[in-house]
Amino acid sequence: MLRNRNVRQWGAALSLMGWLMLFCFNISCSHKEKEMGEAIVERDSMAVLDTRGVMSLISDSGITRYRINTEEWLVYDRRSPSYWAFEKGIYVEKFDTLFNVEASIESDTAYYYDKQKLWKLIGNVHVQNLKGEKFDTELLYWDQNKKKVYSDKRVRIEQVDQIIYAWGFESNEQMTRYRFFKTDGIFYVDESGTAPGDTLQTDSVSGGV
Repeated sequence: MLRNRNVRQWGAALSLMGWLMLFCFNISCSHKEKEMGEAIVERDSMAVLDTRGVMSLISDSGITRYRINTEEWLVYDRRSPSYWAFEKGIYVEKFDTLFNVEASIESDTAYYYDKQKLWKLIGNVHVQNLKGEKFDTELLYWDQNKKKVYSDKRVRIEQVDQIIYAWGFESNEQMTRYRFFKTDGIFYVDESGTAPGDTLQTDSVSGGV
């Protein structure tokens, strides 16, 4: 079955960004009819699909593994380039077998350019990967063709023992192996969970192994 095959493929890859594609292949959506009016040329600027208030639970092998929320999903197939718009935000969670959230991704706005297979997340982008590391930035791209995630904006990465600030980074699709273009500094976290101001470092760092 196509649905289950897509879920298994993304689950096997453990790709955070891949969960967004699950949204596109697995949820049932209704089309909202719009009046065309007399000017047929307006079709180019109209959404072919308009879905509101989407909340979907997605299962893999009979176990609920993902939850996707978005207030609005629009598809513009006649634009150049064509794209899907999530202009009121998108939020995705991945659950473990006990229904605990083990990773998540969210942003204020998201666009998916279907021909280029490129995701663009804008505004308050927050990602938690399967290692528990947290990424915060204002702009994030996921290029499916190149199988990489990247940004040229300031990014904050919270790890178990340190918080890293950098300008720009790129990573694999799982966001477990990454490198920074320019590191602002590293704050080492003490046992109380705080980052003292005198622990600032400016070493260049890379994530993953």
